Amino acid sequence: MDVETALMMVQQQRAQLLDQQLADQANAVQERNAQLAILSSQLKQAEANGDAATAAQRQSEIDALSNSQQIDMLRLQSLSNKRNEAFDVMTNFVKKMQDSRSSIIGNMR
Repeated sequence: MDVETALMMVQQQRAQLLDQQLADQANAVQERNAQLAILSSQLKQAEANGDAATAAQRQSEIDALSNSQQIDMLRLQSLSNKRNEAFDVMTNFVKKMQDSRSSIIGNMR
């Protein structure tokens, strides 16, 4: 196995790991969205029933989940940036190797 193939494999593995982390993080965000939807409906129901204590509890739970979701979205964005960077590194590496080969072949002529 040559160096180019080894480096390409490492970058592909990195991209695959980042893809998996990205999918996991997206699933976590979707789960929080579902939890927020449930809590919002419970909040509306509590407000409609005049249950102030339950409404206040649900509102604090919604606030806490919203804060967590914002952090999750930042992680998601960071993972997406890292994934794009991994593909850019891979693409740049392949281009440099092709340019080097072209230069070597050009010098041989």
